[in-house]
Amino acid sequence: MTTGTSEGGFGARLRSAAPLLRAVVSALMLIVLLRRVHLRSLFTQWDSHAVVDLAAAIAVTLVGVVLSAVRWQRVLTALEAPAGLVALVVHTFAGLFVSNFLPSTIGGDVLRVTRLSAANGKRPTTFASVVLERLSGWIVLPVITLVGLTVNPSLRGLGAASHVAEAISVGTLVLLGVVLISAASPRVGGRLGHSEGWRRFVAAVHLGLVRFREHPAAAVEVLVAGFVYQLAVVLAAFLAAAALGMDVGWTAMLAFMPAVAIVQVLPVTIGGLGVREGAFVLFLHPLGVATHEAIALGVLVYGVNLVASLAGAPAFATGGGRVRQRTMA
Repeated sequence: MTTGTSEGGFGARLRSAAPLLRAVVSALMLIVLLRRVHLRSLFTQWDSHAVVDLAAAIAVTLVGVVLSAVRWQRVLTALEAPAGLVALVVHTFAGLFVSNFLPSTIGGDVLRVTRLSAANGKRPTTFASVVLERLSGWIVLPVITLVGLTVNPSLRGLGAASHVAEAISVGTLVLLGVVLISAASPRVGGRLGHSEGWRRFVAAVHLGLVRFREHPAAAVEVLVAGFVYQLAVVLAAFLAAAALGMDVGWTAMLAFMPAVAIVQVLPVTIGGLGVREGAFVLFLHPLGVATHEAIALGVLVYGVNLVASLAGAPAFATGGGRVRQRTMA
């Protein structure tokens, strides 16, 4: 009994220390990355076209945030807990700010659940909506990569780059299938409605599957919104590459950016620092992109997201108190 208590205490201390460790690793990783980027050589090539491309990347990223709120709204509607789009956009921007500037990958989602459920009084349903909104991305991202590789068959001959992208995509879909099959079962997902941790996650997926079976058109709307949102993410990365003067085609970015987005969520560093850059090096090197250029692209994509997330600072600071939820009949 004493051993169990001590092990539990150690686990709690480890979990509490994880954000700090990730912050330290992220800071070290950023220093290493910036030393390899060769900023001076990159900035000397910038002209008015590069500035326009960079501004467009930021604008597309901002539009993408709104699109992600639209996807969230579609999920909430399917769960019979509709909410106003303006409020969801505000909560999404605030959550993005928290995720990018605080050492936690789930802080932004927790903020969204807390603020919306405080207004609608439906915390379990709100939690389920965020889980399902995130989960829809794991359907869309690998599909986009596989479509990109199919549309441009020459990309499939890039050796390790194409093989890894395919493996990530197929592996993600298989893992997602296991989760969905498990959650769909009344014996598994149906009995976990009041559980915590991963059980609560499975229960949320089960609730979503039940609702989507009742409203199949809503599922289509969520997926369509998800595809549009992720295409905006790919376009922003494409524009960032153009700002750096990289000759990376649209289909190549369509094939590889979603794979980058999948691996960068690994809980190693804040914002995927280092993981994202390493993935860009792997995927773009066969296309003639130098290592320091691929690293620069990863850092710039991260920077664009940071700049866009600053729009959520006012919403986070004010606590969303001025936003009023509007439920629809």
